[in-house]
Amino acid sequence: MGRWEPNARGRLVQAAMELYGERGYEQTTVAEIASRAGLTERTFFRHFADKREVLFWGGGELQELLVSSVADAPDSTAPIDAVAAAFEAAAAQLQERREHSRQRQAIIAANAELRERELIKLESFASALADALRLRGVADTAASLAAEAGVAVFKIAFVRWLATGQPDFPQLIRESFDELKALTAGAGVT
Repeated sequence: MGRWEPNARGRLVQAAMELYGERGYEQTTVAEIASRAGLTERTFFRHFADKREVLFWGGGELQELLVSSVADAPDSTAPIDAVAAAFEAAAAQLQERREHSRQRQAIIAANAELRERELIKLESFASALADALRLRGVADTAASLAAEAGVAVFKIAFVRWLATGQPDFPQLIRESFDELKALTAGAGVT
């Protein structure tokens, strides 16, 4: 086994994605993932708590990016605009991982437990964003509304990005936030 080769985490993720795609999430074991990656189960558990976390391990970093983007926004930035800028930054980070994101989303969509875990992750993003807005002096209700609306816009834009040929995910995020603003302003509502 090549267990001393570099990038064990990346190899495990690649092996898991391949196996989940070939056999399905439920039918894939940690032992099979480790074996496909040329690693041991022990190495797998050094990197991931369970096979589900292979699909969610980057969520903490993405949440940190969202929160720091809100915190770093100029003081004069409206709450929804700070959230929009945060999701644009996240989209820029995800931009180069489109095929991985497409595969990941298909795996999650096929499994109720994974869909639930994805919703928990998104709720965590909303909560962290609302807290970051409150630290900027935004009132509780406004902070929660901006954060939840931001997550909703991100979800819709993400699905559109994966389903369409549009290559620029940050631009799609901007357009989606502009649509939300137009909708809430009453423009274009029929």
